[in-house]
Amino acid sequence: MDIREHMEIVDSEGKHVGAVDKVEGDRIKLTKTDSPDGQHHFIETKQVASVEGGKVKLSRQAA
Repeated sequence: MDIREHMEIVDSEGKHVGAVDKVEGDRIKLTKTDSPDGQHHFIETKQVASVEGGKVKLSRQAA
């Protein structure tokens, strides 16, 4: 998977989840600006269904 900084992350229904800050091992670090608590959050790369059109699409809905 070619996941790059600043790519948009969407859930399985296409709803905006956040933006990639960077990839750390097998986790995607989200930008703090997308977080209501001002903290970095992480998504495991195993939750990624596809990477296309400059977007990272997850295999499930956002929680």
